[in-house]
Amino acid sequence: MPGQPPAPWGQPPPAGYGMPPVAPVRKTGRNVALIVALVVLLVLCPCLGLAGWAVWRVADAANDTRTPSTSAPVVPPALPSDAPRSGAPTPDDEPDTGDCVVNEGTEQEAELRKVPCGPDTYQVLLRIAATTDADQCESLAPEANATYVDDNSVDLFDYVLCLRKR
Repeated sequence: MPGQPPAPWGQPPPAGYGMPPVAPVRKTGRNVALIVALVVLLVLCPCLGLAGWAVWRVADAANDTRTPSTSAPVVPPALPSDAPRSGAPTPDDEPDTGDCVVNEGTEQEAELRKVPCGPDTYQVLLRIAATTDADQCESLAPEANATYVDDNSVDLFDYVLCLRKR
């Protein structure tokens, strides 16, 4: 404006000198609180996810018996050796529906081997793929009097055998 001296360097020009006055900036803790909340959320979500995964794995490992367990014997009619196979094809050395097996390991660490059906063998009544839930044998193969659970490190390859002692 005419008649006003220019402002020295580093100082704002006097009010009304070509620029509107600037309101002072209010500093609040809102931005700080938002950043803290986001950091806490980003830290807790993966931790909770990992904790849930660990609990699930421990519970799954507790159900892994890998042993033939016996219960009250039931005498159903024998399955023919040409009984239909269940689920996906299995390798020749793994037992499937209709096969007979013997346990060459212990009750705690069962090692099943396929053998011709005969006395003192277990006949596979049903093979349930992709699970370690041996309780399914009670409803799907009620004539089974033993089970075998193979808990693979890849859950897709887990299976349960519903067995009947011959």
